[in-house]
Amino acid sequence: MRSVRVAVAAALVVVALVLQVAVFPHVAWEGIVPDFCLLVVVAAALVRGPAFAATLGFGAGLLLDLAPPADHVVGRWALALVVVGYVAGLMRQDTRTPVTTVIATVAASSFVGTSVYALTGLVLGDAVAGSGDLVRVLLVSLLWNVLLTPLVLPGVMRLLTRLEPAGAR
Repeated sequence: MRSVRVAVAAALVVVALVLQVAVFPHVAWEGIVPDFCLLVVVAAALVRGPAFAATLGFGAGLLLDLAPPADHVVGRWALALVVVGYVAGLMRQDTRTPVTTVIATVAASSFVGTSVYALTGLVLGDAVAGSGDLVRVLLVSLLWNVLLTPLVLPGVMRLLTRLEPAGAR
């Protein structure tokens, strides 16, 4: 069952990546697209916990770093999504996760992930935007991710929950 769980999570990341880099740039809002990879990592974190989500976040971030039209230092998204996976995984509860908790977790994860990505760009001298633009990017990204949460997370969480053995909680 573990290999099936990993294969399904990897497939979800690939679908999210394709949507993020190939489909949604055509409907970008102010040049910013929703972060589907982040949403998949958050869903995995809420269902499977911080270790699984951090590992999935690393893989998703690395794919995102390497996917065209990447124009930044490789590893920035990987680091951001590892942090997101771990922090969001700490929100995992043994009971059903309330909708408000899911939305708050996505909002916080979007802020943290985008901030880590932006700050690593500043540290590495790889930033292409000014600090005024960073606030706009953070807000638009957060809004995109929160708006898509009801469309993406319930299905992904349900799928990942079905793959989780009953005694794994």
